[in-house]
Amino acid sequence: MKLLEVKDMRAAYGRIEVLDGVSLDIEAGEIVALIGANGAGKTTLLRTLSGVHPLAAGQIFFDGVDVSAQASHVRLRAGMAQVPEGRQVFGPLSVRDNLLMGAYVRDQAEVPQDIERMLDLFPILREKQHLPAGSLSGGQQQMLALGRALMARPRLLLLDEPSMGLAPVIVQEVFRIIRRLRGQGTTILLVEQNAHLALTVADRAYVMESGRIAFSGDSGSVRGDPQVQKAYLGL
Repeated sequence: MKLLEVKDMRAAYGRIEVLDGVSLDIEAGEIVALIGANGAGKTTLLRTLSGVHPLAAGQIFFDGVDVSAQASHVRLRAGMAQVPEGRQVFGPLSVRDNLLMGAYVRDQAEVPQDIERMLDLFPILREKQHLPAGSLSGGQQQMLALGRALMARPRLLLLDEPSMGLAPVIVQEVFRIIRRLRGQGTTILLVEQNAHLALTVADRAYVMESGRIAFSGDSGSVRGDPQVQKAYLGL
């Protein structure tokens, strides 16, 4: 079943067109990777999907419903949550309050048990739950940003550059959590500069170039494509 279907998506910043007729789809339960060079339009695609950036043309269907004109908070309530590039936690607020911010669309009676679920998923956050989020390391902030998005109980997680700026051991931990989330039924659209790692965890992948989808397929075929190997895998 297609959880997300994008048809001829176009988006721009002023007169500069960034997305030029992007079409893609994601089946429920999949991890789909979106790889490409800096400036290819990957982050803009996620921002347009979540409603943070306006759609100039095209259509976005989420679980069969056309959400193209819906505000971002409506899409969040429907089950689409984004973890932004650069984490963007609320630095002065405590770790616990950051998690609570992610649950503002939820039935508040269910929130305490979900806080505990996040603290179990990210044990380091339990240790630091009363500290300002700005005092955390980069890796800990990434886990907090993930936890904050998961507090909305999303069916589709839009994950933007989760490994950016992190030590290798922390990157492996973050991707272990991504695999665990997929095992729990969360569908993930993953934008990741580390193409090798993204293709290792993904079921399928799209390659973006200059605002368009240049190549797509299952992760094995994308990983085996000579142009992808040369441009993104260093082979």
